[in-house]
Amino acid sequence: MTAQINGNYLEKYAIAYAELVCNQFFNDRQFITGQEIIQLTPSTQVNFFIIKRLFELWQEELGKLKSSPFFDYRDIAVHEALTQFMNVLSRRIKVERIHLEGILQVAVQKSIQVATDPVTFYQQEVAKAPAGKINEYLKENKKYYKWNEKLVTSLIDKAGIGIEVASYCQAIEMNFKALEGSLDAMHELIATIGETLVFDLVTYRGEEIGGQLSAEEEGSQAEKEEVEPIQDTIETLPDHGASSLSTSNESGKSPDSPPFTTQELDPVRLKALLETESYRGMKGILGQLSESLALNQRFMFTKELFDGNADLLRHALKSIDDVATFEEAVALINGRFVVELGWNCESEEVLEFMQQVYRKFVS
Repeated sequence: MTAQINGNYLEKYAIAYAELVCNQFFNDRQFITGQEIIQLTPSTQVNFFIIKRLFELWQEELGKLKSSPFFDYRDIAVHEALTQFMNVLSRRIKVERIHLEGILQVAVQKSIQVATDPVTFYQQEVAKAPAGKINEYLKENKKYYKWNEKLVTSLIDKAGIGIEVASYCQAIEMNFKALEGSLDAMHELIATIGETLVFDLVTYRGEEIGGQLSAEEEGSQAEKEEVEPIQDTIETLPDHGASSLSTSNESGKSPDSPPFTTQELDPVRLKALLETESYRGMKGILGQLSESLALNQRFMFTKELFDGNADLLRHALKSIDDVATFEEAVALINGRFVVELGWNCESEEVLEFMQQVYRKFVS
């Protein structure tokens, strides 16, 4: 697929996005703290790119300080004191709008690049590393990479890769070819940014050459393939018995039944089970699911059900909040996540997740 990237559209979008976010946040505030930056937008990657840039600017200021010819910054006591000072200061981030808005614009542009063209983005990242210190640079910055980070984190401490930028760039391309099927879905990543301001992928990527599908058509086709998966990629599921939460062909194949089936959540069985059984944490009725999960639940669901992608979990919760009934929520989860992410519908993690969904809709 060949695309003409519209840099002008991206720049204008980033300006509008940053202005919208800052208007909302700084309406009654003068400063933003580090903890508030981490939660500033629905996109974890955007937020962490802001933090990354702040620390880059900080390192530049520190470099100027260390360049003074009058003091010995190599002295061990000075080094220890400076380290302690930096640790304290890192917990006292305070940024005004006039400084944040431009940083946010760049963070949005970089996030869209890492979502749509991760190879180029990470190749540019390794090119920024000090000569001979790419490994150290990636180690230091990996905490800021939240999307498609496997392209570079798997290269850390690989002694045989060499120290040249070209070697790393080649390795990133090879990683992309090997991991392409398991990387974050572009439209899902862009959706988390679009929650704040809709981003037009078709306009950004230009006219697709060769009759390729548009972004909307690709999304529609993906949903269709989730509902009607290619048969040779699906295994026949075993019978889990009457207590199963998933649908299955309990009596074997019938003339009208397809030879293969997919594991899905059954809203009728789920509702019956959750209505009659008593589970830990089932008391009380949830409001917005996206705002009600405990921190440990978010961590578990992110790790076990959403491939470690916190943005994807947030997008799922917001989508569930937008439907009207439990049955619609189950249909949405089946269509977008169960097959796509390979959920085991019998697992404790899936059951606990569905408990929270049920609590939102129970009357």
